[in-house]
Amino acid sequence: MSAFAPNATVVFAHGAWADGSCWQKVILPLQKEGLGVVCAPLPLTSLPDDIATLERVIERTSGPLLVAGHAYGGAPIAGPMDSRVKSLVYVAALAPAEGETVADVFYRAKPHPEAPPIQPDSHGLVWMPEGAFARAIAHRASAHEAAILQAVQRPLALKCVQEKAPVPGWKTKPSWFLIAEQDRMIAPETQRFMAERMGARVRSHDVDHSPMITAPDVVVRVILEAAGETLAA
Repeated sequence: MSAFAPNATVVFAHGAWADGSCWQKVILPLQKEGLGVVCAPLPLTSLPDDIATLERVIERTSGPLLVAGHAYGGAPIAGPMDSRVKSLVYVAALAPAEGETVADVFYRAKPHPEAPPIQPDSHGLVWMPEGAFARAIAHRASAHEAAILQAVQRPLALKCVQEKAPVPGWKTKPSWFLIAEQDRMIAPETQRFMAERMGARVRSHDVDHSPMITAPDVVVRVILEAAGETLAA
């Protein structure tokens, strides 16, 4: 018998240059514990578009929800105000306050030497250059994993990081923040700043920017902790 409420569900929001498959290593462990799991297919076209997509995914569920986001995905997860969203989990994620942009928080600290430049093409889209996944986005992933991530990447529209965030859900909802101490994309000190500002329960680990790929057990533990406190039967 599940320890969670009927139809309790975890909704995942992926980050830039990714899709829902980035969560594949944590989906089955969470389902095994009795939680439903759904990954929102963010278009990465603008912050309002991504929030709207997440809201439509939420509409398809029933029961209480935990919404988790990685990296850029932290910005849209704070948008939906559905009362069924009981908690938020930030996985090395960005958490702009009302009126801030994703770029405002992303550039608070000096970039890591291995971090790739964020430069749009002529269409206003940002792609990761060759080797960026292996060096910075998932530098603890296997060579095969990094190669696949590089090959299937989806571009991020520059508008996603330039538009001001609405009133964030973390103002009123319990939040957890997994700080990636070896992050080469979002500085750990920036993560700590955001986590402290939102009053999140901080869980700091010696992981890279993409722990759902390189340290999935860590991500599962944090999500189960949050779900145990907010989605319990």
